[in-house]
Formats: sequence, structure tokens, C-alpha cells
Amino acid sequence: MTETRFETKAPSSLPENKAALMGADPVIEEFSRAFEAFKETNDARLAELEGRFGADVVTEEKLARIDVALDQAKSRLDRISLDRARPPLGHPEVPRDASATEHKAAFDLYVRAGESAGLKRLEEKALSAGSGPDGGYLVPSTLEREVLRRLAEISPIRALATVRVVSGGQYKRAVSVSGPASGWVAETAARPQTDAPSLSELSFPAMELYAMPAATQTLLDDAVLDIDAWLAEEVEAAFAEQESVAFVTGNGVARPKGFLAYDTVANAAWVPGKLGFVATGAAGAFPANDPTDILFDLIYALRAGYRQGASFVMNRRVQSAIRKFKDADGHYLWQPPLAADRAATLMGFPVAEAEAMPDLAAGSLSIAFGDFRRGYLVVDRAGLRTLRDPYSAKPYVLFYTTKRVGGGVQDFDAIKLLKFA
Repeated sequence: MTETRFETKAPSSLPENKAALMGADPVIEEFSRAFEAFKETNDARLAELEGRFGADVVTEEKLARIDVALDQAKSRLDRISLDRARPPLGHPEVPRDASATEHKAAFDLYVRAGESAGLKRLEEKALSAGSGPDGGYLVPSTLEREVLRRLAEISPIRALATVRVVSGGQYKRAVSVSGPASGWVAETAARPQTDAPSLSELSFPAMELYAMPAATQTLLDDAVLDIDAWLAEEVEAAFAEQESVAFVTGNGVARPKGFLAYDTVANAAWVPGKLGFVATGAAGAFPANDPTDILFDLIYALRAGYRQGASFVMNRRVQSAIRKFKDADGHYLWQPPLAADRAATLMGFPVAEAEAMPDLAAGSLSIAFGDFRRGYLVVDRAGLRTLRDPYSAKPYVLFYTTKRVGGGVQDFDAIKLLKFA
């Protein structure tokens, strides 16, 4: 048997931003070659398993290397997609009103030199919620929008969910537990009064999330430094990492409540207020016979109205196991993305990679499937605040940056889980 050679080492001679400028086509082509090599090697492994001596260790190691290369290529595609979608801050072609320009200039002076008089005057004039030096000052609206946009790009659940911006400390909404009673009636028959719908209130409090990047005063004195871009880049990764975990497994105490933190029940006995799950029938594993059938069961546990906008959510290790699955005709169920800004698909549905999802284990809820735009709500409190602290870590200047965010399930019928038990 002729061995297909595939280079698993990521190209390191070009910086990432230069690769983005060259376009995503070479990375997509590399990703496609990697997946073809993965399929060829996995087919060879399956053929060896059907033989007398079992799978060759060399084949298993090669498959693992290609699997890692697939993950690395997907990461590069995600980064290129983010870089291409990122507009420059403060571009001269972007129109600004006078107040926005004045606020940006005052904020820039506050960050560089600690001069707060300009910000204080502006926020008093605007009756802003900024509370002065003790509570921090509101960042310019352009910077806030940029941070939220970047979070939507790199936080998987935020990108899928509905996002509401509120001005208060929490968001409340009424949901119908049972609809109004109705029935058919003849032309002249009596019309008795029907029962009214039953309503329940859901509350989504906004919790405080913070990051504290540091910079030397020398760096801040450098007029070339773009303060907006620097601060956005420093806080985006910290905020996105914390949000991604909280939206999946957060317990709702001083943080959003993740969808895996809610009570679950077998889907056949589903009731409002709980998430339904489908059990695999094997502890910590897919069924030994026809493992793909359980994925069909999960898909069709969701009602038709929700399936139109549904996505799979899992971590990369679970996705790696599913890459090896085929249908009855020998076609792989998992397919790579067709472009840099597209997601991989599983059985025709997009796959979102969330590292906070659990690995395969006994009783784990390692795969979620549903319409997260209807099922999960992210609540953003308007305003991003920064407090400048030049004293606590001299010679560094700390920037205590906070935003308030909440989250929780808003439609319990829109998300289903796969339980490995």
C-alpha cells in the first residue's frame, strides 16, 4: 500500500497578518487537502480493522497527526475570517458627529495622561451613567461597538444567541407556559369562555465582567499608539474567554447562567423549564452499533420550526471523534467549511466549536443541538467603563475595564442535548 505523505507542520515563515492579506484561498486549499488525506488514512485504518491483524500503529499515529493538522488549519481560517472582517478604528472616511469626536479626544487624554476634566464635563453635560474616577468613565461608543463586534466573532455562543442591549441592571420578559384554549364551533352553537394563557416571568440580570490590561507610561506617551485599538485588543480575548465558559457552564452566581447549568430531563418526558436530552445508551461513548443513528435521534428530537436555524455545539475533541463517522453510503457526515467565514457542517447543520463543552465521559452532556438564537439570550448592559490606575503597579498603568453582561435560556424547547449514558 502506497502511503500518502501529508505535511502537518503549519507554515511559520509568514506573519499572520501578511497571510490574511494574501487571502484565505491557500488556507482553504490546504484544509481541503488535509481532509482528503484524513479520509484516505481513516479508510485505510477501517480496512485494517476488518483484517486479521487489526489497525496498524503507524496508521493510527498518522491519522492523529492529520487530525491535529485539521484543527490547526481551521484555527487559521477562523483567524483570517476575523482579520478580514475587522474594520480599522478611527478611519477618516467614517463620519463622526462633533460630540463623538470630542468624547474620543477627551478619553484619549484621560488614558494617556490621567486628565479627567474633559470627560467629567462631557458626561455631566450628557447626564451619563459614568460615575467619575471612583467608578470609571464610559469609553467612546466606537470602542464599545468594536469590542462587542469582536466578542461576537470569537465567542461561539454569543455569535449564535440573541443579544439584547439594556439600560438597566436586568432584563425581564414574560413567556407563555400554556397558550389560550380554543376549539371548533358550529355556526349557531354557544361560545363558552376559554381559559387564558398562563404566563411566567424570566429574569436575566447583568453581571460584571472585568479585565485589567497594563501599559507603561512611555508607551502611552507615544503618539503613534492607537489607544482605541490597543484597549480593544487587550480586553477582547479576556472577555471572550470568560463569556464562552459562562454561557455554557456558568452557574448564574455573579456570572451568566449557561445552558448546561439548567435541569435536564429525558426528551420523552420534557416539560417547560428543563432541557430535554437524548441518551446514547452507552456510558461515555457512542453506541457500538450504528453510532450515527443517535445523531439522527438528536436532530429529530427538535421540532421542525427550530431545525431551520439549528446548529451543533461541541468541543474539538468530540468533533474529532465524529469526523470518522460515515453514512450507509460511505460518505463522511462531517464536512469542512467551504470558505473562511463559513462553519464546518455535520449532517448539513453548522458546527460551532465551544471549548467549554465537556469531553466524552460517563453521563456527560457533550453535544448540544438547537436554534440558539431562539433558545439562548445574551443581555449586554449599555456602556463599557475604564478606570485608570497609575499607582498600584508602578511603572505600569493599569486600566480596570468593566462591562456588564448576563445570559440564560429563554426557550427551553429550542435546545436539545446528547447525554452519553
